[in-house]
Amino acid sequence: MQKVAKSSVKSGAMLVATQGRRALALAAALRPAMRWGWPIALAAGVSIAAFALPRAQPRAQPAGGDDAPVLAGESALGDAMRGGDKAAARRLLALQFSFVDADGKIYARKDFIADLKGHAAAPAGETKVSNYGLLAAVTGHRQSAHSAEVFFLDIWVRQKGAWRILVMQEVVIASPDAPAAAAAPAGETRTYECKNPCQTLPYRVRSVPEQDIVTAFQALEKAVVAHDAPEWGRHVADEFMVYRTGRQPAGKSERMAVIERQKESNAAVTVGEVQAMRLAAYGDAAAMAADHVAPDNSRPPYRAARVWVRRNGQWLMAISVQTDVK
Repeated sequence: MQKVAKSSVKSGAMLVATQGRRALALAAALRPAMRWGWPIALAAGVSIAAFALPRAQPRAQPAGGDDAPVLAGESALGDAMRGGDKAAARRLLALQFSFVDADGKIYARKDFIADLKGHAAAPAGETKVSNYGLLAAVTGHRQSAHSAEVFFLDIWVRQKGAWRILVMQEVVIASPDAPAAAAAPAGETRTYECKNPCQTLPYRVRSVPEQDIVTAFQALEKAVVAHDAPEWGRHVADEFMVYRTGRQPAGKSERMAVIERQKESNAAVTVGEVQAMRLAAYGDAAAMAADHVAPDNSRPPYRAARVWVRRNGQWLMAISVQTDVK
C-alpha cells in the first residue's frame, strides 16, 4: 500500500507539472484583455471609429524569436472556434476585433463570437509570422469555413503584455496558373481629381505616428494616380505584397511595373475612396483597416487590411489584403 501511495503521488506531480508547462506556453495569449476606447469622429458626414493608441509605447523592432506566443494564440483561437468555446475566444479577441470572411462579409467581435463554429476554418498548413515587437502579422493559406481556398492575414497586437488578435481577413485570390490581369488600355483623356484619399480622409488623426502614416498613405495613392512608380516605391517596404479578390498576388517590383505600363499607355487610373478607416500604431508597426469604393465603379466595394512598418524614421506599407465585400 505504501508503494502504491508513493507511485500515485509521483504520477500526480508529473501530471501537475505537465499541465503547468502547457499553461505557461499559452500564458501570453490568455491574459485578460485591455479595454480600448473607441472615440467617434465625424468628417464629411461619415462616422469613423479609430483604434485608441496606448499613451506610451516602446520602440518595437522585428523580433522573430518571439513568434511562439503568437503561434500559440493562433492555435488556441483555432481550437476555440472549432470547439465552439466562446469563453476562450473572448480572451483572445481584442475588443475592436473584426473578421472579413472569404465571401466578403464583415463581422464585429460580438457577431463573430455568436457563431464561432460557423466561421471555423481548417487548420492552416505552413504559416509565416512577421513580428514587429508589439504587432505581428500571421499569413498563409487555408480552407475557409465554406471550403474555399483562401489567403489569410491575422493581425495580432500586444496589449498590457498579452497578445490579442485585432484583425482576421480572408481573400480568395486567383490560382497560380491563372493569367495575370492586363494593364488598363489607353482611353480617351479624362480629368480625374483625386480628393479622397489624396487630399482628405474621413479620419481624425490622434498622434504623430498616425499623422505620418496618413501622410505616407496619401503620398502613395497620389503616386498611383500620377503614374509615378519611383515615388510609389518610396512608401512601400521591399517585402510588400498585395492580395486582392480574384487576382494573383503581386510584390513591390510587379506593382511598380504595372504603374509604369499605365504611364506608357496613358491609362486613366483611379484609386478607391475611403469611406471609413481604423488605424492603430504600436511602436514601429501599425494596423490599418479601411472600407473603399471605386469612384468609377471599376470594381466592387472592398475592405483593405494593411500593415505598416517604420524603418529609419519612415513609415512603409508592408502588406495589403483587399477583399471584395457584400
